[in-house]
Amino acid sequence: MKILVEQPTKEKLEQLGVTKWGTWGCEPSTFDWHYDEKETCYLLEGEVTVKADNQEVTFGKGDLVTFPQGLSCVWEVHKAVRKHYKFG
Repeated sequence: MKILVEQPTKEKLEQLGVTKWGTWGCEPSTFDWHYDEKETCYLLEGEVTVKADNQEVTFGKGDLVTFPQGLSCVWEVHKAVRKHYKFG
């Protein structure tokens, strides 16, 4: 299960309809998380490191991140996060 981090073009964000997705925010913290379904999110601000089995990824403002269904991980929020997100 691989976490995908990419730097999307403006065109890709428009194609995905990111601005119509829900928003979520979190202050600096560390917590466990499990994805019951795939999540795609676009970070508007913040910086996060996510640790899962054999990978550790750090991402922040401007990154488009896809988490696979079934992934269990630990989120370490370094700087307050605000993101658009979509499940499924």
